[in-house]
Amino acid sequence: MVALRRAALFLGAFLGPFGGGLTAAMLPELGADFGVPTATASVSITAYLLPFAGVMLVSGTLGDRWGRGRTVVAGYALYVVASLACVLAVSWPVFLAGRALQGVANAFTTPVLLAALAAAVEPDRLGRALGWFGSLQAAGQTSAPLFGGLAAEVDWRWAFWGAAGVALLLGVVGIPGGSARATGDARPRLRSAWTGPVLRLGLVAAIGWGCLAGLNFLLALRLEEQFGLGAGPRGLVLTALGVAGILTARLIGGAVDRLGPRRCVLAGAVGGGVLVALIGLVPVLGVVVALWALGGVCSQLILVGVNALVLGPAGGGGGGAVSVVQAVRFAGTAASPVALTPVYHADPLVAFFAPAALLAAGVPAVLAVDRTRRA
Repeated sequence: MVALRRAALFLGAFLGPFGGGLTAAMLPELGADFGVPTATASVSITAYLLPFAGVMLVSGTLGDRWGRGRTVVAGYALYVVASLACVLAVSWPVFLAGRALQGVANAFTTPVLLAALAAAVEPDRLGRALGWFGSLQAAGQTSAPLFGGLAAEVDWRWAFWGAAGVALLLGVVGIPGGSARATGDARPRLRSAWTGPVLRLGLVAAIGWGCLAGLNFLLALRLEEQFGLGAGPRGLVLTALGVAGILTARLIGGAVDRLGPRRCVLAGAVGGGVLVALIGLVPVLGVVVALWALGGVCSQLILVGVNALVLGPAGGGGGGAVSVVQAVRFAGTAASPVALTPVYHADPLVAFFAPAALLAAGVPAVLAVDRTRRA
């Protein structure tokens, strides 16, 4: 049973990002069914992400209070209810409410799962475990549009039936340990994780994800306008980042254990900055695809490294710290399209060079401030 629960812990890493991107490829079908334009149907993505990021500011601390096992099971139960609400929705507002509820439910699983993972493995193997966790998150993010699109060929509701079924199974299995609740003086306050070091790590995660993996929309624009790729080929190219992260998960986790998370974050940020600049500059499609795949390695170095830092002594190691970092990370990812799409239409090169500079210079600067303050 312990092995099954540990496997369920990793599978939970897949479900959260999968749910977030599930509607990306079914927007025309959603619009047709609910009588709204496709542009309006895209709000289904935002309806999930905003509650997800907002509730994560406190969900990890609440998970530490209530007990991680109880919190995760409750989160999965809410996810089942939310998915069924989407399946049974007879109007657009009801469907959006179901999506928002999915986001809230996921906010009570992802950060708590990370904290439970750190408690379940030996410290010298934390990087490897986080590498696998991160690779499954990338797999969920990458495969969601594919599964959602395939389901929409028959009936988009099947995708939500499937998500509800997986969440139900995960809730039945549970996770290793984590049933005890914090009491007395050990009971964390909601703002106890909002410390300077934790917020700085969140900023690193926001820059690292929003300026690298979060640039898939920017690459899609370039693939269409400069290389003439249709929707299917564009989607296939975009999966290269996630596939590369999955294939190199063990190597990335081992590097974090051997070299230290801080060095890996720096390597991923500087290397990612160079790659993003080249992706916006190189005129050869095959080279752009290869660079995007290498970006998957760099983004995982940043993500796994940041998670290892926040789960270590510098970040406090609790679910509250993890959830705050993840909330700031997703806020940065959500801001990326809003900030960079107008820049792209004004000057495509600047739209790639600006995030490249933030990666290569901004992340080292934030980590340097953190190290100086701790010294």
